[in-house]
Amino acid sequence: MAQDELVIDPWGSAQSTDYDRMVEQFGLTSMEGVSLPNPSKLHRRGIVFAHRDIEQVLEAQRTGGPFGVLTGLMPSGQMHLGHSMVVEQVKWFQQQGGDVTIAVADLESQATRGVSLAKGRTVALKEYIAHYAALGLDPEKTNVYFQSTRPVVQRLGFQLGKRTNLNEFEAIYGFSGETNLAHVQAPLVQVGDILHPQLDEHGGLRPIVVPVGVDQDPHLRLTRGLASKTNWFNLRDSSSRGLMVSLSVHDENAEVFGQLANGRIDKAKVAGVFENVVAAVASLGFSDVLSNPKQGNVHIPSATQRDKHAIRLALLRLERELGGPGLMAPSSTYHHFAVGMTGDKMSSSKPKTTLFLGDDLATVEKKIKRAFSGGQPTVEEHRRLGGNPDIDVAYQYMMYFFEEDDAHLAQLNASFRSGHLLAGEMKQLCIEKATAWMGELHEMRDQTAHLVESFLAEDSR
Repeated sequence: MAQDELVIDPWGSAQSTDYDRMVEQFGLTSMEGVSLPNPSKLHRRGIVFAHRDIEQVLEAQRTGGPFGVLTGLMPSGQMHLGHSMVVEQVKWFQQQGGDVTIAVADLESQATRGVSLAKGRTVALKEYIAHYAALGLDPEKTNVYFQSTRPVVQRLGFQLGKRTNLNEFEAIYGFSGETNLAHVQAPLVQVGDILHPQLDEHGGLRPIVVPVGVDQDPHLRLTRGLASKTNWFNLRDSSSRGLMVSLSVHDENAEVFGQLANGRIDKAKVAGVFENVVAAVASLGFSDVLSNPKQGNVHIPSATQRDKHAIRLALLRLERELGGPGLMAPSSTYHHFAVGMTGDKMSSSKPKTTLFLGDDLATVEKKIKRAFSGGQPTVEEHRRLGGNPDIDVAYQYMMYFFEEDDAHLAQLNASFRSGHLLAGEMKQLCIEKATAWMGELHEMRDQTAHLVESFLAEDSR
């Protein structure tokens, strides 16, 4: 591996924050220019900065089609302020019409962190789901499940495991000969977590979006790659105009696609498959569908980029009718890391530098007072040179979590840069906002405690 390449570690606490480089190296797409309905403050402020295939989710939302959002939790510690960013995004998708699935990674927690399944369940309910309820998720549109009680997750991961190998894991995760095998197995279980909501018994075929910090992108890359490898039909841009559909022949579909064991081709079966493709596409209203079995493709000249979502869904439904899995590669969005009190990434493993959602208000105030400052060493220098809100933890917390008013936030930014607003004053403003926010959260946690069980899926109660 080249020395200048980044390796993202989903399990590590030390991560690069060179987001532009991540976008370029890992093939993410910037959120700039993406039109969102009623964007949240995380979207407006560029904290959610990149995506993969978010258009298919937005198209489903625009046309009134179903879509889902999936997130997960590791039941091994306390929920901190950074976790609330994911909940805010999940809540936003839910408000746009999406159903929510939340995976409790109790098997992974047991295998990699030594947390028993019983303890993992207790932590998930009392620490995480209790805060999800307090933060405003709708229990009627949310299903929380445990990996240990949903065998299909493990089965799906096992079935898809044959489509990858250790070389790919090394390239994606940086694994080596010393890697614990639990870390090798865990990503495949997560593949099952991410893809299984599309199964008929868990909501059916629909786009699924996974909002994550960029450190979790390796799991999305693996899952998207494996889902794509299962697809029986490829949809791509035509070299002339419109879109083109072709067959992707695997061991699993060779017989359905007319490939006989002796190497010959059953032309009648091939013709039947292409007739099915034409019928699936024509059902969407296209009248110019051009089938060419000899060249192995179906051309849709009038199809546009916006039509991709509907055509892809039609092809996946056809695949399922023919006996295939019909799995859609998940969408994903990526947000910046929340900074800890020292200016590094927020981490549960460093409690003195992290705001936990269960911290009392006195602790919140004490931690913010000690937080890393972007101000100058003396008042005189600060008045003359100004401060740097980009590295000031108090300002960052207001931008990420506590200040909803964009105009007021911009005023604070300018005032701090000019030296008019002092570092101590910035911290005091943050303390006032943070204690009000946390106080309300604690009240809501008491008021919504009775709802926790109602978030659980039937197989996890």
